[in-house]
Amino acid sequence: MENESYVKIISEWDIVAARQLGRNVAKELEFGTVDQARITTAISELARNIYLYAGQGEIRIERINGRDKRGIKVIAADNGPGIQDIRKVMEDGYSTSGGLGAGLPGVKRLMDEFDITSSLEEGTIIKTVKWTR
Repeated sequence: MENESYVKIISEWDIVAARQLGRNVAKELEFGTVDQARITTAISELARNIYLYAGQGEIRIERINGRDKRGIKVIAADNGPGIQDIRKVMEDGYSTSGGLGAGLPGVKRLMDEFDITSSLEEGTIIKTVKWTR
């Protein structure tokens, strides 16, 4: 099994493919079913954001090792318009798409580590990590 896999996000079907890839890697790493659901939900949200706001990008999934634990790293990257106000998008209930606004704050809660970098007109990179228990 290679260390990194990715799915290009161009159509809505790619969101499904990214979720499936994430679930398969989470199973291989022996995450429990609850954490598998958390990981796939986070991937779904990240991939949907790429599709809705950037038009295209990719979800990269890496198997990682810590001191005495293993984990999954999910990187969502796009070359879209970027995020004007990161603090605002990290507020619970904030939505520009008319969705529930669980969005990025939800992803942050579902995962153990969360980092976001965004530049206007250059795109956004979100890195998240979930460790096995």
